[in-house]
Amino acid sequence: MKISLIDPLVVDDKKIEAHKKKLEELGHEFEYFKESAKSDDEIIKRLENSEVAMITNNKFSRNVIENTNLKLIDVAFTGVDHVDLKACDENNIIVENASGYSDDSVAELVIGLIISVMRKFDLNKKNMYEDENNNLLGQVIKGKKVGVVGTGKIGLRVIELLKAFGAEILAYNRSEKDKAKKLGAKYVSLEELLKESDIVTIHLPQNDETIGFIGQKELDLMKDKSILINCARGPIVDNNYLAKLLNEDKLRAGIDVFDMEPPIDKNYPLRNAKNAVLTNHIAFFTQEAMNIRCDIVFDNLYKFLNGEISNRVN
Repeated sequence: MKISLIDPLVVDDKKIEAHKKKLEELGHEFEYFKESAKSDDEIIKRLENSEVAMITNNKFSRNVIENTNLKLIDVAFTGVDHVDLKACDENNIIVENASGYSDDSVAELVIGLIISVMRKFDLNKKNMYEDENNNLLGQVIKGKKVGVVGTGKIGLRVIELLKAFGAEILAYNRSEKDKAKKLGAKYVSLEELLKESDIVTIHLPQNDETIGFIGQKELDLMKDKSILINCARGPIVDNNYLAKLLNEDKLRAGIDVFDMEPPIDKNYPLRNAKNAVLTNHIAFFTQEAMNIRCDIVFDNLYKFLNGEISNRVN
């Protein structure tokens, strides 16, 4: 079987070479690329005669899927909204992901963004270079109500960290999780969570049900000067309206994801908004997460070659 890793996994080459050697010893052909493909045509060319594609977070379109002979798409990412799952189903292609690889990395950036917004890192930095001391008064997490929207693995990890800071946790999810309750989270309606929380952090997947989930109505429910954190997916939030509220000093925000992948267009409202700390989709991007991700996707692969399916998403 021919296997193609068409995107770099950002780990030591020795790790990839070790897997290449093992796969060849098992009688398979393994090819990997050190730079991501720039177009559908380039992806299709890389996948010529391949039955397995190992990919990261670049778009994997119907055009690509229908011009290959794949049996498995092994996604080195948690979200798979960049893969045309309908086309995969129609072409009997199994899609697996690397769920869980960046739970700690994302959860820690959530805390970092909360602290950055509350301690006004972006604004206070300027005061280091001014003649007068105009330091801006900050806040602490302890005692604040934090609303966690989505209590999957990352949401639960965020709750654990927030409890260590002494926050009161409100939670919203389609189904209540015993672990969240044991950590002291109180499940409430989305409306109550938005109205009562000093900080709201989003941990939902992007799908047809969640695009625009936090829209104008929901944003208007939030407390004056409260903080919205989004390290999930950009389109879950109405970012144009969010930017409006930020510029009107009604909300504050820490944002790692947008309606497009960085670089962000100069005219994109969030890029120019006040009261926002922005990071360039780096929540998942740590050395530790990259190594865990590599281990998961190769484990998915070996199990598939052995007739087992794990982490299937379609």
